[in-house]
Amino acid sequence: MGISQYIKEIGRGARGAKPLTREQATDLFGQVLDGAVTDLEIGAFCLAMRIKGETSEEMCGFLDATHSRLALLPATDRPLIVLPSYNGARKLPVLTPLLALLLAREGLPVLLHGMRTEARRVLASDVLNALEVRALIAPEKIANGTVRHIHTQHLHAGLARLLAVREVVGLRNPGHSVVKLMSPCAGPSVVVTAYTHPEYFEMLQSTFRTLGMNALLSRGLEGEVATDPRRTPRYDGFVHGVHTVLEAQQPGTASEVPGLPAEIDVATTATYTRQVLAGDLPIPHAIERQVEHILRLVDQTVSETSP
Repeated sequence: MGISQYIKEIGRGARGAKPLTREQATDLFGQVLDGAVTDLEIGAFCLAMRIKGETSEEMCGFLDATHSRLALLPATDRPLIVLPSYNGARKLPVLTPLLALLLAREGLPVLLHGMRTEARRVLASDVLNALEVRALIAPEKIANGTVRHIHTQHLHAGLARLLAVREVVGLRNPGHSVVKLMSPCAGPSVVVTAYTHPEYFEMLQSTFRTLGMNALLSRGLEGEVATDPRRTPRYDGFVHGVHTVLEAQQPGTASEVPGLPAEIDVATTATYTRQVLAGDLPIPHAIERQVEHILRLVDQTVSETSP
């Protein structure tokens, strides 16, 4: 049928556009993922949604379409920690690999998924490769205490194609929000995600509640889910959709973080990560707090699902 009827609704500008129902959003996004629409329609969809912005109901529909098509990893023995990583480092070293390895050290299975969506940024996956953490080329069960990373195309090729539209039009699209919220696992998981712009906060909270998700939400650093090592943000936790403020934002910003390098290249970041894991450099306090909150959510997730 195509998606022109939906574009007519969402493409009338910031004031005239109408939101889609969850069912309409599911149908639209499913057609986009399946490659059933033209490039012109995809471009119109991306630009219209960029101007209008996503509602929670639309995001739930987009996620419904995505989750029904993803190649899922088998259920893990403990809840899988899902770390989306799509931005990389621009000014500070990317610490998502450090967060992943610290969580694995606590005995958790950890998946980092992502791909390059912006040029000239240092990716978390590149740092993990330098640390000899194995990349997956197909979904497989992740053992407790293990980190694995996977390119988005191995979860769904159509989703990776949608993200690549940014290279052409220069703007993010709903796919960039979807990948930061999705859970590509057949069993229980905790999605660690972040937002940069405050206007997304309410939409994300409503989405987590509606879908009954387990998630940790905080302000991110340059679009990455690892927290800014210089400050402690507000942390919001969701267990089966039930919301709790885990920690209020702490005032102040540290002028420096002990041992944190000024360079952001792969080799330097990998060396820093190794030194922290070995105990030669301290774990940044903000990252340490983030690990503690994730562990707390895992415990709550397990206790509420146990018979």
